[in-house]
Amino acid sequence: MFRTMKQLTSPTNKDLRHRIYFTLLVLLIFVVGVNVRVPGTTDYTRNLGFLEIINAMSGGALRNFSIFALGVMPYISASIIMQLLQMDIIPYFSELKKEGPVGRQKITKITRYMGIILAFLQGFAYSFMMIGNKATVVDYLYISLILTAGTAYLLWLGDQVTQKGLGNGVSLLIMAGIIISLPGTLVTVFNQFVSSGDYSGATGPLLFAGFILIYFLITIGVIFVEEAFRRIKIQYANKTTVAYASNRSYMPIKINVAGVIPVIFASSLLAIPATVSQFVKNEGTRNFIDNYLTYTKPVGFIIYVLLIYLFSYVYTFIQIRPDEFAKNLNESGGYVPGVRPGKATESYLSGILVRLTFVGGLFIAALAAVPIVFSAITKLPQNATIGGTSLLIVVGVLLETYKQLEGSLVSRNYKKGYTRR
Repeated sequence: MFRTMKQLTSPTNKDLRHRIYFTLLVLLIFVVGVNVRVPGTTDYTRNLGFLEIINAMSGGALRNFSIFALGVMPYISASIIMQLLQMDIIPYFSELKKEGPVGRQKITKITRYMGIILAFLQGFAYSFMMIGNKATVVDYLYISLILTAGTAYLLWLGDQVTQKGLGNGVSLLIMAGIIISLPGTLVTVFNQFVSSGDYSGATGPLLFAGFILIYFLITIGVIFVEEAFRRIKIQYANKTTVAYASNRSYMPIKINVAGVIPVIFASSLLAIPATVSQFVKNEGTRNFIDNYLTYTKPVGFIIYVLLIYLFSYVYTFIQIRPDEFAKNLNESGGYVPGVRPGKATESYLSGILVRLTFVGGLFIAALAAVPIVFSAITKLPQNATIGGTSLLIVVGVLLETYKQLEGSLVSRNYKKGYTRR
């Protein structure tokens, strides 16, 4: 890392430093926008329940009811929906996927439009949930348009970072939102354990130290899992088995292929009943949702963990299609040593994905469950129960951004050395 920082100070890497400065400027704009409240609204802060994960990823913007309250989550939801639709559910989207760059460009365009539509619908629901019956329909529409415009602006900023800055813009905005929320979480936990006086003697400080230790161990676990992968050796018909390059041909598959998407998807699904309950005046329905579809209650917690584990498998097989892998490998003249091409290769890869996802899914489920269990035992507020998944996003984005930066420096040094020759 120190070597990388030293290389950045080199005059030949001036343009790379400008890309970093541009990225930091965009993140600063995001931080400022998080604290700009929607015009005409006051402090309607309330218990967000399942929406705490969205609040954390938006840097507390939802709790502040700022112009960036929705963050980029509508776009993330639209992306997940589009990926599901490409699994031969709707032939049109499956054909677009096969059209190469042109098809991907159309899919990206449709995803953006779908994200804007979802942002407007979510903005209307959140405005009603946060304000209640204190406004007119015109007011709700006005607030929804502002929230939708905020999401659209964040998507534009994310594109600018991807093109002119460093790293994936949307991922960096999510990471920035989480980092903004972390100090407030630590202050809340400190006040709960140490300053409140609810714990006698050294109990409070020990619980706070335990909280920090858990998050430290989670960070180490995230780094280990994010960097761990299984190598599948690939041999090509035009290469001999003694060739040096043949021994280096392999397909790496991460243990955690799905990343944090299963947690987001499971949270979004369980947030739907909680959102609907705000519009339903039936007391029995609201009690049922509160008692059985909230992750702070035993039944809701079990459903939440099972959904995360299930979606880990679903999203893994969306990202890596064994049938397409076997087909593309066969068309390129490649094969897995000791495995017949075609169906046998497909079954071989499917078996590997099932075993890897068994470990990766358990890790993701545990990552989401441990902070909830700890908070339930120590009676921490809900806004301190989502740190595990937050750390997964932060560490994952930081690792990917650092690898991109390091790759750029290595490429520049290689070209410089080649030019000198």
